[in-house]
Amino acid sequence: MGNNAISSVFKWIQPAMSLPIEADPDRQMPMPFPAADEYAQQVMRWARELDTAGVAGRINIQRDVAYGPHRLHRYNVFSSPGATNAPVLVCWHGGGWTNGYRDYVTFMAPHVVRMGCVLVAPSYRLVAEAPVPAAFDDSLQMLAHVARHVAQWGGAPDRLLLTGHSAGAHLAALVALRVADRLRAGVPDGAVQACLPISGIMDLHHPAPAPGSLEERVYTMVLQDPVQDAVMSPICWTAGNRVPFDLSCGEHDSERVRRSNRRMAVLLKLQPAPVSLHIAPGQDHFQTHTSLRDASHPWYQRLASMMGQQLPWPTLIDASH
Repeated sequence: MGNNAISSVFKWIQPAMSLPIEADPDRQMPMPFPAADEYAQQVMRWARELDTAGVAGRINIQRDVAYGPHRLHRYNVFSSPGATNAPVLVCWHGGGWTNGYRDYVTFMAPHVVRMGCVLVAPSYRLVAEAPVPAAFDDSLQMLAHVARHVAQWGGAPDRLLLTGHSAGAHLAALVALRVADRLRAGVPDGAVQACLPISGIMDLHHPAPAPGSLEERVYTMVLQDPVQDAVMSPICWTAGNRVPFDLSCGEHDSERVRRSNRRMAVLLKLQPAPVSLHIAPGQDHFQTHTSLRDASHPWYQRLASMMGQQLPWPTLIDASH
């Protein structure tokens, strides 16, 4: 996919043909552009490969753990046999709040588990069934459920690290920053120890979205009420932040993703907790996630540092600053 595959204003491109059933089992709405189709097919293929990779004895997999009554109130857990008091990485899938599956993050499981971490991959209600803030409400409910139950898979309920890609990065950041909402939902105080969002849109507000753009979709499709664009934007919740942040996006990510991450990094630097921003050279919106299939990716070293650990394997030099 070329550098201009996703325009600076997220212009609506003619949707591609329907995805194969194995890449889109729920027959969700069409993706907004072919690059998104390609990404979905790739990460779902990798998820199926893990299922046939003979991981028995190396990775324990608990699928479809229910945290609520809706069919999408589910998460998968990947852990190491014998794990105890392990840090827990919760990774939200992307898909523009309209699409996506928790299996989008399955390919990360071997690397995360090898680091001595438990990986939790949740689903949440998409806007076809319930517009935002439903996905945020689900995320709070899910995280509280994880904190109550993750010990049975060897995870530590007070060692939660949050990440996600694209729309999932937005949710991870929003959950990390809206502390009072987390506490009301039942997430223990101080349990969230770090946030590492990948290519997230940190500011939903747009003064004049172009007709047919993805920015316009935020107002016409994603949000329950257009005036919620500020309260559902992570950038509006940075004051007083005490959760360490590692922000990342691609050099050829959308202009809006790059700009909102840069602006949020500046705001977070004024707060008590540390923050870093990494721009991946040559990468677009989807490559920032698919590149994590490589265990030597510097993102895993940054994750390990957030956990106060070192990786058990060498990494590439990080040129993303």
